Amino acid sequence: MPANNNKPHAPIAVIGGTGLEQIEGMTDVQPVALDTPFGKPSDFITIGKLEGVSVAFLPRHGRGHFISPTELNSRANIYALKSIGVEQIIAVCSCGSFKEELAPGSLVIPDQIIDRTRNRVSTFFTDGIVAHISFAHPFCRDLSSLLYKSAREVTANVCQKGAYVCMEGPAFSTRAESKLYKSWG
Repeated sequence: MPANNNKPHAPIAVIGGTGLEQIEGMTDVQPVALDTPFGKPSDFITIGKLEGVSVAFLPRHGRGHFISPTELNSRANIYALKSIGVEQIIAVCSCGSFKEELAPGSLVIPDQIIDRTRNRVSTFFTDGIVAHISFAHPFCRDLSSLLYKSAREVTANVCQKGAYVCMEGPAFSTRAESKLYKSWG
């Protein structure tokens, strides 16, 4: 790898979900293959400029959508992004809604998460490292506010708050689970 002063760097990353495997309009594109103590990330990271800002992009399921949700190496993905200087991550996903006012194509910027995953490693704090973190506010309020304002400027149908229910996948929820989530609001 080149000397540190030539090391690829981006303060912002986008992790693309289903249907988002690249960012249109990126210039000065450079693919970067990284390895981490947790293994390889989902794919190589594309670093480039987007309207003059250095941005990293990583397709969550790999280019070609070949990694199932349960097999995602989230720790490797986050570690790799952090190693190139990423401080803020915008993670994009395609999902459903239980709110009629949120038609397909709507954008929700969640402020809370309900993690229904069971098999994924959910922490970096293992192997003798014990730490506790506050998770009361799991999303960056400043970044969320900026995303909301930007979406409003381009007249997107956007909702500023919402609870994201994360499923293990690839199975979707049962009807009973869906009714439960809808009853939670």
